[in-house]
This record gives sequence, structure tokens and C-alpha cells, in this order.
Amino acid sequence: MYSSQPQTIQEKITEYESFVNDKLKIDLKTTLDLRDEVYEQLSEYLKLKRQIQLIQENSLHKMKTMVDLGSNFYVHAKIPDTSYIYVNVGFGFHVQFTLDEAIEFINKKEKLLERKADQYSKTAAKINAHIAMVLEAINEILSLKDDKDKNTNT
Repeated sequence: MYSSQPQTIQEKITEYESFVNDKLKIDLKTTLDLRDEVYEQLSEYLKLKRQIQLIQENSLHKMKTMVDLGSNFYVHAKIPDTSYIYVNVGFGFHVQFTLDEAIEFINKKEKLLERKADQYSKTAAKINAHIAMVLEAINEILSLKDDKDKNTNT
């Protein structure tokens, strides 16, 4: 991108605007999308935790429920023994836990996901700061250009 000829002010402004739109804003959207995915996972784990606690509080040993097979398609299901539960631990693996073990796992996973979401939030804040800084630089260049134009016209 380096050329031997000096760039005009307008070319430089266009280059900065392009950097903001083509790089920083895309990075920001990607980061926020990743953070939203983490929040969605966290929500699912918390919902599971509440359901396990409900089973424990009501001493349910068997139960009937509705299971989402995907795309909001629900079917009736009978659970003959609620002493064990399979939990998605990531990477497509499901592990059989007792209810207490599942809650312990979910508590650890919750902390991990919260840290991950916080990291994405910090990254998004840094990107927002970079965007603001570049836009401020563009405004300063434009104001200097306007001052220069006024001085040359008088």
C-alpha cells in the first residue's frame, strides 16, 4: 500500500474510513457475535441447572416432560430414573453425571463462560476505542484542512 508519491488529504481520509469500515467494524461484529454465542451457551446451562434443582427440590425419581428435537419440534418423553443426567460438556461429548455432579460441572462451566464473555466484552470495548480514535483523527485532519483552506483563501 506504500507508494512513493505523497497522498492527498482526501486519499488518506478515504484510507482511514476504509480501515474503519472494512476492518474494525467487521472485527467488532465478529467479537460481539462470539460473545452472544457464549451468552446463549451460558443461558442453556443455567436453564439446565434450574431444572436439576427443581428435580432435587421435589424429590422426583421419575417424570414426564417435553423434549425439543430441534426447530421447536417437541415430543413427550418419560424419564424412568432421574438419578443420572447426560450433560453436553462440549465438542459434541455428553457425560453421564449424578444430579449433584451435574450442578458442580455447571457451576464451573458458568464461571468459565462468564470469563470468556467478559474477555469478548473487553475486546469489543478496545475495538470501539480504536474506531473512535480513528474517527477523531479523521475529524482533526478535516478541521486542519478547513483551517488551511480558509487561510489560503484570505
